[in-house]
Amino acid sequence: MQIGVIGLGRMGGNIVRRLMRGGHDCVVFDANTAATQALATEGATPAASLADLVAKLRPPRAVWVMLPSGPITEQAVQTLGTLMAANDAIIDGGNSNFKDDVRRARALAGKAVRYLDAGTSGGVWGLERGYCLMVGGPKEIFDRLEPIFATLAPGTGSIAPSPGRGGHDPRAEHGYLHAGPTGAGHFVKMIHNGIEYGMMQAFAEGFDILRNRAADALPEDERYDLNLADIAELWRRGSVVSSWLLDLGASALAKDGSLATFSGHVADSGEGRWTIEAAIEEAVPADVLSAALYVRFRSRQEHTFAEKMLSAMRLGFGGHVETKS
Repeated sequence: MQIGVIGLGRMGGNIVRRLMRGGHDCVVFDANTAATQALATEGATPAASLADLVAKLRPPRAVWVMLPSGPITEQAVQTLGTLMAANDAIIDGGNSNFKDDVRRARALAGKAVRYLDAGTSGGVWGLERGYCLMVGGPKEIFDRLEPIFATLAPGTGSIAPSPGRGGHDPRAEHGYLHAGPTGAGHFVKMIHNGIEYGMMQAFAEGFDILRNRAADALPEDERYDLNLADIAELWRRGSVVSSWLLDLGASALAKDGSLATFSGHVADSGEGRWTIEAAIEEAVPADVLSAALYVRFRSRQEHTFAEKMLSAMRLGFGGHVETKS
């Protein structure tokens, strides 16, 4: 299929590469012309502007927007809305708020431009591992663009389906899913990221407790100078807490058990806040997720080893470089 991609950063560039590996024709644009030209040398068709990108696409057009959430994505969607025609499709693959998706789809409906929200998980590893995709929007447009999602998704790999899955959507077993109507994809991704906050916080606190068992304030015969890198590596094998997040933490600890290169300043990208807002709207208790978000706020004032562990995991999966403060 032919598809336009706007935003060629850490994830957007690799999305293009994975699509081209799968035989798709990509027309690409980024405000950074060097990023556009780099992909052009790999086989993509470069565009000089959004208008140029749309002009180089065959109807019905499809454009994947992979930009930071907020004004930059809003402007791109609005501009595309003026350039595209009936039955063309805009896919927002960033981390927009699901309520923005509902509003955008409503605004585009007047021109019959279709809108999909694609929650995309995979970070800087997506090129090789594939991207877990949670897609919201009109089902018929999802079906039309399914070859794109199938190419980006990880596939079944070596993971067997869960017992009792008969009758459920088999596409989930391949790593992509039509989650529901407009906004549902980003809503599911938002909760995914909220859960991620809690899981990361649990690992961070656990390793902080392990590290501090050697403290002088403890009775001498109850102190343990534990090798955190070895413990993390051990837990990767056969433990019920094994996970990709643990893999990333283990890798960071293997390189430097003190995590001295990490500041402990931990950012939040918005989805954690939106998850808590959704919990409040639904009157659903979210104790762990709320606490994990507040720890990130605190980390910008005082830093612990736990926060350095959080920074290490964020760098591992998303290439997020935390600034010192």
